[in-house]
Amino acid sequence: MKKLLAKFKVGSVTNFGNNNLEANLSAVTNTSEENKSFSIYTPSASVKMHITNPEAIDFFEPGAEYICEFKKVEDNN
Repeated sequence: MKKLLAKFKVGSVTNFGNNNLEANLSAVTNTSEENKSFSIYTPSASVKMHITNPEAIDFFEPGAEYICEFKKVEDNN
């Protein structure tokens, strides 16, 4: 397998000011036909991100869903 896709829903976004943000995401549940296939293979997952990039502060919206692609980083050494 070259990559793994997971689908997450934003549970909360906390803006601490000064370009400081924390986003909490959880794996989607079977609330739609597409989400059913994701929730079968990833029934539980969570991601917490602390973001300080000013251009990314407004990226995550509470309640919105996002696809995340995981790819192994090959050793460059």
